[in-house]
Amino acid sequence: MPEKTTDFEIKLNGEAHQVEAESTVLDLVSSLPIDPIAVAVERNKRIVPRSLHAETTLKPGDEIEMVTIVGGGRI
Repeated sequence: MPEKTTDFEIKLNGEAHQVEAESTVLDLVSSLPIDPIAVAVERNKRIVPRSLHAETTLKPGDEIEMVTIVGGGRI
C-alpha cells in the first residue's frame, strides 16, 4: 500500500504556506515564480546554502525567508 502524503504548513516570508510532506527547499523554490539561481533562503534564522537546497527537508512550522536578486539600472 503506498504511503499517504500529507500537506503541512510553513511560514514563507511571514505568510502561511502549504507544502507537501517531504518537500525540500529546492521543491519549494522550484514551485515559485522566481529564478532559483537568484534566490537566498533562510530556514529558521539560518541561511541554507544553495548546495544544500535539494537535501534540506522542510518540517511543519518551519519559518522560511526568501529574497531574490533584482537587476536593473546602469553601471
